[in-house]
Amino acid sequence: MTIAIFPSKLELSTTAAQFAAVFRLPLLNELPDNPNLILHLTENYLELRDFTSKEKGVYVDFVGGRLGYRRQHGGGKNQPLGRAVGLKKGILPRIVDATAGLGRDAFILACLGCQVTMVERSPVIAALLYDGLKRARQNTEIIDIIENISLIHQEACAYLTSLGAEEKPDIIYLDPMYPHRDKSALVKKEMRIFRHLVGNDDDADDLLQTALMVAKQRVVVKRPRHAVFLANKQPTVSIESPNTRFDVYVVTI
Repeated sequence: MTIAIFPSKLELSTTAAQFAAVFRLPLLNELPDNPNLILHLTENYLELRDFTSKEKGVYVDFVGGRLGYRRQHGGGKNQPLGRAVGLKKGILPRIVDATAGLGRDAFILACLGCQVTMVERSPVIAALLYDGLKRARQNTEIIDIIENISLIHQEACAYLTSLGAEEKPDIIYLDPMYPHRDKSALVKKEMRIFRHLVGNDDDADDLLQTALMVAKQRVVVKRPRHAVFLANKQPTVSIESPNTRFDVYVVTI
């Protein structure tokens, strides 16, 4: 679906136009009579907001909130995500997060010292990530972490297959949308909005196959704990947490 960008103030019109040009999004000068999902540019951040709802908009926050707490209390390299990508003393792999979403796992990996490239095909989500990175670079407390993160707005398979031998990452990380059927899984606002934007990532099986051909060391797939394996492919090992499972595919050459 097409999402337009709308500046909350006239003074933000130039910035809104820049976002629209970079991510090829429509630009609104005024709200329509029946607004639905809109990229709303405020003085503080770019948010994806449903103007038919009283809920707050969705935006990327690498500084405070959930990620601020996780950065300080996340458990270091021994947390399941760190173990899944193979973090050890003196080993900091180059990682491509091929399904970046709101960038939370990419940020945690960057906090652990990894160089992370976020790949996001949705122009709306990519715009939110770009805005989040831009604001985070103004925070001196985490600037060193943010410098470890880059953003590519492209379809993941196309990006991965375009990489030369020296550009290929050590690890490719995948967190595809899972086609939940139970109503409780659809409660979260972000999940509802993401499904509206990107669907169920029906090409995730193909993405896994591409990732296995490109990664130098391993591919890590994040799944709900009781979900089936992606592409029905048995992983080398799985690392479980209370609600999540990381399926690790070690690449053999």
